[in-house]
Amino acid sequence: MTQGFQLIDNLYNAFNPYAPLPAGDAAYVNCEEVRGDSDILMDLGNQIKRSQHNGCYLYSGHRGAGKSTELLRLQDHLTKQGCRVVYFAADEKDVNSEDTEYTDILLACTRHLLEDFRSANPQPILNWVKDRWGELKDLAQSPVTLDKLNVEVALQSFTKLSANIRTEPTLRYQIRQKINPYTLNLIDALNQFIAESKKTLPSGSTKIVLIVDNLDRIAPIYQENGRSNHEEIFLDRNEQLKALDCYLVYTVPISLVYSKWATEIKENYGNPEVLSMLMVRTRDGEVYQPGLAKMKEIIAKRVSLHAPKLNLETEIFDSPATLERLCLISGGHVRGLMSLIQEAINKTSSLPISSRALSRAISDSRLVYEQAVEANQWEMLANVFKTKTIENDNQYRSLLFNRCVLEYRYLDEQEEVRRWYGVHPLLHNSEKFKETISKLGI
Repeated sequence: MTQGFQLIDNLYNAFNPYAPLPAGDAAYVNCEEVRGDSDILMDLGNQIKRSQHNGCYLYSGHRGAGKSTELLRLQDHLTKQGCRVVYFAADEKDVNSEDTEYTDILLACTRHLLEDFRSANPQPILNWVKDRWGELKDLAQSPVTLDKLNVEVALQSFTKLSANIRTEPTLRYQIRQKINPYTLNLIDALNQFIAESKKTLPSGSTKIVLIVDNLDRIAPIYQENGRSNHEEIFLDRNEQLKALDCYLVYTVPISLVYSKWATEIKENYGNPEVLSMLMVRTRDGEVYQPGLAKMKEIIAKRVSLHAPKLNLETEIFDSPATLERLCLISGGHVRGLMSLIQEAINKTSSLPISSRALSRAISDSRLVYEQAVEANQWEMLANVFKTKTIENDNQYRSLLFNRCVLEYRYLDEQEEVRRWYGVHPLLHNSEKFKETISKLGI
């Protein structure tokens, strides 16, 4: 019995929805064929590898689609190509996703570059800090006097500034007020430091790549003029975002990529790379067997690490129908799939996972998605359900950002990428959604 409980615990932890897979992990499944041929190693890796000039690239997709896992693969791939790659997830220690401005991101980049290139000459950054130590000392909560300032103190100061920006609203505002007038000076100092850092690279290696993950999680905040912080960061500050003297990859909210600013984004950054959902149904609503098979493979690989001899369809789940229902109700959203499995396991005392346990997990998850839909958005969802398109409107983009609407991509007969949009399957059985569909005669 204890062994059975241990297996259930192991399976529960194998489906952690918030832990990206390291590069080369045995649980990884290549899903490019059901994501419109998306391949980060080709789409971004080749650009960085071949380009002789620094570039700035945007990477987008729904939160929880698997971008972090793909970016870790990119980091590993570029490292093997001789690049020095600095990767960090911005919301872990540096920014607050509910309130983010450009300055927060710049401070985070400074901290991580300084930390990763400790052997490089830090004098450019030290000079910048020394010139403003009187203003920064209290905000960084440092007792160090100017004459004792060194690289470790500077690193600790940037770490503390980022931590305060992330967790302390009052200090967040004060730090921004002090740093904002000097961001261009900080960029200049940081570029001098990057030049020093390149001197420490091994022979034959000349490229530094900075990957800033989880900026796609930044919640939209709208000003009185209707402009959002997404636009302020990625459009108004695009020159500063691109100004660092290295190759740059930023994740970006999908709602901004599919907005009226699409051509401006392309002009400033080139075409953003987008990681779509796994397509488990076709545009016409038919089960898409290749996508369904990939979802089952994702589950099977994680199960096999702990229970390689158990049959997925009859011993892990109580029937093939329960497994298929799980895959389809997720909408091809990987994190959603993991969350549903964990919730179903939580309602299970012994294997197999029953249809009833899955139903309860589905009900709980549906309630969360229903609460994310505003009163005037149910008819918008019905319109998406009917047309498989979205309108260029902030309310539709909100549904995209909240994953109530999901994006899918596929290759047509001419092998061109096509995309369509679907209402998250969890909402299909919502009473409010069904009432709206019926009222509109859809």
